[in-house]
This record gives sequence, structure tokens and C-alpha cells, in this order.
Amino acid sequence: VAESTMRTYVNDLRATYNIPKTVETRVYEAVSESPMGFQAQVDFGECWQIDASGRRIKLYVVAFVLSRSRYKYMEWIDRPFRTNDLIEAHERAFHYFNGKPEEMVYDQDNIIIVSENHGEINFTQQFEGYRQKEQFRVYACRGYDPETKGKIENVIGFIKRNFVKHRVFTTLEDWNAQALTWLDRRGNGKIHNITKKRPVDVFQEEKHYLRPVSALIMAATNDKEKYDLTDSSISRTVRKDNTVMYLSNRYSVPTGTYEASDKMVQLIINDAQLVIFEPDTGEILGTHVISMEKGQLIQ
Repeated sequence: VAESTMRTYVNDLRATYNIPKTVETRVYEAVSESPMGFQAQVDFGECWQIDASGRRIKLYVVAFVLSRSRYKYMEWIDRPFRTNDLIEAHERAFHYFNGKPEEMVYDQDNIIIVSENHGEINFTQQFEGYRQKEQFRVYACRGYDPETKGKIENVIGFIKRNFVKHRVFTTLEDWNAQALTWLDRRGNGKIHNITKKRPVDVFQEEKHYLRPVSALIMAATNDKEKYDLTDSSISRTVRKDNTVMYLSNRYSVPTGTYEASDKMVQLIINDAQLVIFEPDTGEILGTHVISMEKGQLIQ
């Protein structure tokens, strides 16, 4: 039978036999703080903004917060997140934190989790591959239960009330640059209501407990010049404007490098130099001096 029919029938039974409803009250208790460097929580949000021409545009955000220090990172795009977008956001967040925790907490989102059966989680193939490479544990919250990850839920609300409110959208690059500036000034610089400390101050201790970010080590050659293989190599997607993102800055590659099917390149960090190369052929696509600023275009 239809659910509405069953509800009507049960309501009639309650009225006929005077059967009261049992009200269950959820019991809460304070949870002790996570150990330093142990856990980070992740969540998504969305909002409508007004751009410079007065047009409404929908933006999507993923936010990360280290559970102990409440040190935050966020990243915005102008369409719903896909698994590949989330993986790239993880890499940028880990580089922003200069390390990664042992455990990540997520909602049961379909770009991360395919199904859940009595506590057994089946991840999407792409995310499972990334999780195994980076070797972190996953804690999946119960569905439709935001209170099981209250720290990040508060962060999303904080971002919407404080960063988003009254801002005018221009470009996605500018919006993300403003977001990082806001994190430095207020998101991580404001005294937290619970800890009574600034997240940036607590983070100075917690960062020493984070695990180093693993990276593929690959060879790159240009006119038989060998780059030091002890340096980290990381993957990046080429953006439509023929740039790649690294630590909140855009670095150019030759015009025509971008392909509609998510063109991937590798980055090698060699002291203060960033080398971008084609992973299949080893061809060098660009060599740049790494900028210490944020939101810059380096060509």
C-alpha cells in the first residue's frame, strides 16, 4: 500500500484505541577534543550570489577543517563538485595545511560513497584509488544527520554568514583569492567561541603532527636535462584558460594544452622553481618561479 494510506490507518488506530505517540529525545554529551593532527572534517555548501552585472549565479564550496585547531580551508567552483574536483581540492587543502591527518570525516555523498551496508562503505572507484594512495581513514557520517560532524557544519554556516554575505562576484579566480585572504584575516584569525583561541595559533602546534603528503615521483626531461627525482611530483588538471593551479596561484602552460577531457599534467617542485610537464612524453610545458603571494597569474 502507499505510505500515506498506512499513515492514515495508523492514525485511526491511535485515535480509536487512545494509543499515545512515544517521543524519543536525543541525548547529547560533550565530546573530548581530537588528538593533534588526527582528524579533519569535510563538507559542501552552495549559495546564490550577485555578479557585477546584477545577474544571479550559483556557487559551490567545499570546506575542510582540522578538528583540533579548527584551522580551515575552502575552495569554490561554479558547478556541482565531481569526484575529480574533490580529489584536487584535497591536494590543495593538504598543501595548504602542509600535511594530512589520519582520518577524514565526510557525509555519505554520492561523489565519495556508492553505497553503505551495515557499516560497510563502498567508495567510488576514483576516490578509493586516491584514498589508498594517500592512506587516510574515512569516517562516513550517518545520512541526513549533520550533528555527527558539527565542526564542519558550523564552518559552512560561518562561511555563508561572514564571507559570502554582501560580496559581489566577479570571476572565480578572484572569488577564491578573496576566500583565502578572508581565511587568513578572519576565518583562521578570529578567536574561536569554544576553544577561546585563534585557529592559526593552535595550528602552529598541530601542523607538526600532520603526516607528509605523498606524491608520485616521476622523471622529466628537456633536452636530456634531468630534474632531481627526490622532489615531489603532483598531478594537476589544465584549466580552460591554459593554466594550472598551485598553492592558490595560476601558472601558465602553452596555448592549446587544454583539452575538454580533463587534460592532466605533472608538477615538479625544485627549490623555488615549478616545472610543469607532460606525463606521457616528459615534454616540459612550463618553468616558473614559485610565487609566495596568493591569487596571482604567473606567465
